[in-house]
Order: sequence, then C-alpha cells, then structure tokens
Amino acid sequence: MSRVGKKPIVLPKGVDVRVETGEVQVKGPKGSVSAPILAGMKVAVKDGKIEVVRQGEEKRDKAFHGLNRALLQNAVTGVTEGYRRAIDLVGIGFKAEKKGTEVVFTCGYSHPVRFPEPPGVTIDVAADPKAKEITHIVVTGVDKQKVGETATKIRAIKPPDPYKLKGFRFVGEVLKKKAGKATGK
Repeated sequence: MSRVGKKPIVLPKGVDVRVETGEVQVKGPKGSVSAPILAGMKVAVKDGKIEVVRQGEEKRDKAFHGLNRALLQNAVTGVTEGYRRAIDLVGIGFKAEKKGTEVVFTCGYSHPVRFPEPPGVTIDVAADPKAKEITHIVVTGVDKQKVGETATKIRAIKPPDPYKLKGFRFVGEVLKKKAGKATGK
C-alpha cells in the first residue's frame, strides 16, 4: 500500500498541466517541466488535482506509484516556487566570477576552472560580506534534478578537505574534522 502515491497533488493557481503519452507537461509562473509517467501508472487531472493510479498490484507497481507521485509533486513545486542550492567556497584565495554563461573558479589549482551554466539552471555568485574569504554561490532552477546535479558537479571541483575543511561545501553541510598525523613519543 503506497501512502505517498494515494495522496492527490493540489494544483496552485497559475499552474497548467497537460497529460501526454509517456509524460506530463507542467507549466507555471517560473517555467515549464516535464515529468515521466512510469510503466503501470495512470495520471488523471480532476478538479484542480493530479491523481496517480497504479494499474497493477505487483511490488514494482507499488514502488513506482509513490515515485511517480513524488516526481509530479517536484515538477509542480518547481514551476511555482523553484529550487535552489547554495554552496560556500571556503579557503584563502578561493573565488568565483561569472563571465557570460560560465563561472570561472580560482581554487588553488594551477589554472582557473571554467564551469558552463547548463540550460534551465542559473548560477549566481556573491561574496559573503560577513566573512572575508567566503564566496557564496547559489544554483537555482525549476527542475529539482538539474539543480541538484549542477550543484554536486560544482562541489566536486574542490571537495572539502577533511583535515583543514577547505573547499566547496553546501550551506548547512556538517563536516567532521579529522585529527592530523600523531607524532612519535
């Protein structure tokens, strides 16, 4: 029994949903997103609500029921509120600069790292006024998967060092500092 899949998705004002073969197109004030209709699922729009109904009772169908409903909910949330992921660049000399449709990172390598902005995702760069050496990057967009994937790729440019805790980290990420090498007697 999928409790998540049975909940209907309430459509806010200004959101238009079209059910097509194999996918659902969701349009709203922030943009448009398409969500897939998984195998064994049926999607219906009634009275300002989206309902996902499974056609079988197999274990796979029950698992896909909740997943398909969650994907549709993410699409509706994305076109109304949008998604954002924030990253801090912690380290002396670490900085980012936006040039056109790409972001150029200076992060301790012998060369600057260029990161192109993917379509459907916006990357904003701002220096944190409270801290001298922390640059703040915000990744925003309507597609939750693209925003998370882009933020993870940016973080992978210079992951946090476990000994000094320098590097790119998500805002709110808790890091555990490792002890250095213990010397002899």
